[in-house]
Amino acid sequence: MTRTVTDLGSADALETADLVRRKEVSALEVCDAAIDRIERLDNAINAVVVRDFERARKAARSIDANLSDLSGKPLLGVAMTVKESNDMTGLPTTWGMEAFADYRPDTDALAVKHLKDAGAVIVGKTNAPVALADWQSFNPVYGRTVNPHDTSRTPGGSSGGSSAALAAGMVPLELGSDIGGSIRAPAHFCGIFGHKPTYGAVSLKGHALPGTDGVEVPLAVVGPMARSARDLDVAFTTVAGPAGPGWTLDLAPARKTRLEEYRVLVLPADGLPRVAGEVSGAINRFAERLDAAGCDVRYETGLLPDIMVAHEHYVRMLNTVITRGTPEAKPIDAHQWMELLNIQMRLQRRWDKLFGEFDTVLAPIASMTAFPHADQAIWSSPPYIIDGEPVEFASQLVWAGLATFPGLPATAIPLEVTKEGLPTGVQALGPQFGDRTTLFFAEQVEKAGLCLDPATNIPAG
Repeated sequence: MTRTVTDLGSADALETADLVRRKEVSALEVCDAAIDRIERLDNAINAVVVRDFERARKAARSIDANLSDLSGKPLLGVAMTVKESNDMTGLPTTWGMEAFADYRPDTDALAVKHLKDAGAVIVGKTNAPVALADWQSFNPVYGRTVNPHDTSRTPGGSSGGSSAALAAGMVPLELGSDIGGSIRAPAHFCGIFGHKPTYGAVSLKGHALPGTDGVEVPLAVVGPMARSARDLDVAFTTVAGPAGPGWTLDLAPARKTRLEEYRVLVLPADGLPRVAGEVSGAINRFAERLDAAGCDVRYETGLLPDIMVAHEHYVRMLNTVITRGTPEAKPIDAHQWMELLNIQMRLQRRWDKLFGEFDTVLAPIASMTAFPHADQAIWSSPPYIIDGEPVEFASQLVWAGLATFPGLPATAIPLEVTKEGLPTGVQALGPQFGDRTTLFFAEQVEKAGLCLDPATNIPAG
């Protein structure tokens, strides 16, 4: 179906770029349409908290004036937003902290630069929690972002503004970040696609807590979020690569060329945090659809590492990373840190063996669907009741750490909508630097109609 300026809210990024390339709409029309959607929809959601409309219009006009020279750019004229923690010249980068409310970087984050170089037009920045440390998105600088599917619930975090802007139809593409599920949880809660890259595949330059820019943060990644899997793949390709000369990124192609060739492991539930029936049921039905499509789907293996032991080490490394420089920090000595790195390397080898037998591993992203807003970070909230049983919120980091601690890629795929109208999703883990394998898997699932189409699930607004 040919899109027009009136329904660009449901078009994906590649559709939009193609329309601009064929001169069916101008880049300025795309930009103005996105701005109109933000101004019309965002008062009730509070996702796009930093707006850069006039510079965006200027960039769009420049694209229109030089269209013949720019036509090969993959994101030509695509209006999008980026998570607030990604630097943009002259705009605030606060990480939701009042202490940095006046901080304005003088350069773009490298991933932002790559997106602009690919033809994207950045119209603003989206909300995140204080220090990116919650699965909600509220802070004293910008306030609270809500879930477009149910405003009484969280859109997730820390890339919650990103997921809300996508799910509401404001923009088709986003740039988020993830150290504790911060791309994957919002994708699950809002019913969109997201990709946590292999650690090191995308430069973190320009994504650092103000005053700490230097060595890249262990465990942390920057990655794309989108309403289509094919957009996710193109955006990842756009932002992937090292920060400077002397290094190149050599990613393997997707392992398979057809969906039915995939060998899929559904993560066994034994010994892991309780998962709500509506979440696990959606994953099981998805696995059944994959089996019917010809995939080799299995539910057990002796190759899995001890996930709960790995989780303990992940939490220790995570706490060391995120508390650096804070009053409550409990530093570990260099030898302890090096032993954590050794444990991490041994875990990577275990996963390498598993991925000799399987191409992707399916696992929950969270034990529950989007939960009601809380007045404090979820890690200090009372236990969440799942199917009548209390589950500590801290246990949700098990699902995040599955891919984060060993540095694996994980693609979030939207699956179904519950009776309450809340989305559910799954993460597809792949081998280290096997990002194209999980991204291609998501694309093939999307093409086969085996997952939720976010474009058909945009709430009325």
